[in-house]
Amino acid sequence: MAEQWDREVDVLVAGSGAAGMTAAVTAADLGLSVLVAESTERWGGTTMRSGGGLWLPDNPVMKRAGIPDSREAALTYLQAAIGDPDTASSTARREAFVDTVTPLVDLLSRLGVEWIPAVKYPDYYPDRPGGTIGRSLEVKPFNARRLGDWLATSRIGDAIPVPLRNGDVYLLSRAWSTVSGFVAGAAFVFRTLGGLITGRKLVGMGGALMLSLGDIARRQGVDLLLSSPVSELVKDSAGRVTGAVLDTADGPLRVGARRGVILGAGGFANNTAWREQYQGIPGYSSAAEGDLGTAIALGRDAGAALDYMDDAWWGASVPLPGKQPLFVLNERSDPFSIVVDQSGRRYLNESESYIDFGHDLLARDRVTPANPSWLVMDARHRRRYMFSALLVGGKKLFAEGIAVKADTLDALAVAMGVDQEAFRATVERFNGFARTGVDEDFGRGRTAYDRYYSDPRVKPNPNLGPIEKGPFTAVTLVPGDLGTKGGLVTDEHARVLTDAGEPIPGLYAAGNTTASVMGHTYPGPGSTIGPAAVFGYLAARHAAGAGSPTAPEHEEETRA
Repeated sequence: MAEQWDREVDVLVAGSGAAGMTAAVTAADLGLSVLVAESTERWGGTTMRSGGGLWLPDNPVMKRAGIPDSREAALTYLQAAIGDPDTASSTARREAFVDTVTPLVDLLSRLGVEWIPAVKYPDYYPDRPGGTIGRSLEVKPFNARRLGDWLATSRIGDAIPVPLRNGDVYLLSRAWSTVSGFVAGAAFVFRTLGGLITGRKLVGMGGALMLSLGDIARRQGVDLLLSSPVSELVKDSAGRVTGAVLDTADGPLRVGARRGVILGAGGFANNTAWREQYQGIPGYSSAAEGDLGTAIALGRDAGAALDYMDDAWWGASVPLPGKQPLFVLNERSDPFSIVVDQSGRRYLNESESYIDFGHDLLARDRVTPANPSWLVMDARHRRRYMFSALLVGGKKLFAEGIAVKADTLDALAVAMGVDQEAFRATVERFNGFARTGVDEDFGRGRTAYDRYYSDPRVKPNPNLGPIEKGPFTAVTLVPGDLGTKGGLVTDEHARVLTDAGEPIPGLYAAGNTTASVMGHTYPGPGSTIGPAAVFGYLAARHAAGAGSPTAPEHEEETRA
């Protein structure tokens, strides 16, 4: 008996972040009818509040900017950064990711996305084989007014409401301490004023990416339903996913999907029960509130395999009173600062990649003495470098003991509740490293990535500066994240797989709904969004029967 649908489309996409919207615009470009179902009342997902960078090795934009790269170098680096392939991060998926970069970038360029290469942003392990600088792309600040009626329903409130670029951030953090930072700050101010004078509402970073994709989808005629989570996947007698049930304000809506259902609805960052079950912590996430794991549960219930559920896109965050935790980037890497645990001792390279920092923070939290960890700064750090959490949290952080301040290091140790003698010895040893320029314990400031967030005026090591000038400030750090990275296991076509490794017909997934192709690490800036867009693109193409993305003539035939 044929299913009775309330409406039918070629492709149903669950989720409206980078994965979902890329899948939607790709399918629409191939001539398919598309419905995007967003579970919350605003579209744009966690991507809207992100930095918006896409790590896309061997991309055509970087090559036009004179930055060399190759398929071989990219795959070599993925092996060196991630390690040996496994089911979720298979050789086939890694190759599909690298091989699809150029077709994806070219398609989105043709549809109107304006790319900017992050020419100075290093891979997170630039000293490993195949590592380099400049593989990340971002989108030029976008005029939000172009969205028309789609703007009011977007997560524009989550986006940074100014034309900020990723390439600005590392310089703006030291805008009042270096010439390069001051110049970047002035350029940013003039860019902002230019938008205001011309009547444009320029938005950068993740907002620029998502508004660009949303504008394309709007012009293509993609249908968007808000507050309509997918509650059930529908299969036919042969086991093929043929549609889904949406929970809408008007009741259940049965939607048939002739070519397939694509799940791109994020991970489970805000599902406290799952975080406790799989990761042992309640979570301190920066992800959007709709990140509840519903799409993962749907896939699991349809027979999908799960992997990497114990992992996330970790980092350090400051727990803001009454607000989402705030992710920490340059603050822990800039000189005149160290991180200590509750014993008063250092245990990591403060400038390492944020996922490594998060893993180390979690591991330390599970030993005695436990965290909290503290980011300790002397007066020069506070005077020279921007600290977002202290700007946003203000006096409340000190009132609730999340931040403490003292005139002497001994008094600071008392305020933090750490052992004074151990803390004093830690600082003295670190200050010796700052004078020689070599961190003999953890190698801080050794790589190009470490030095990306640093102060070139500080010699001999731009990441090291002695902790000796009061007043001293310490801020609590918790294991935060940008989202979870475990979920449905997929193949190189973004098809969802069973435990036996067989694809579930008609079901695709991309982004944080899936177990990441990046394994348990974070190879470079934008390693979350880059693969989300790539596999969203591949899911749409496979659902459309468009064949290899390296065959543009087939794409033209499909569109025709």
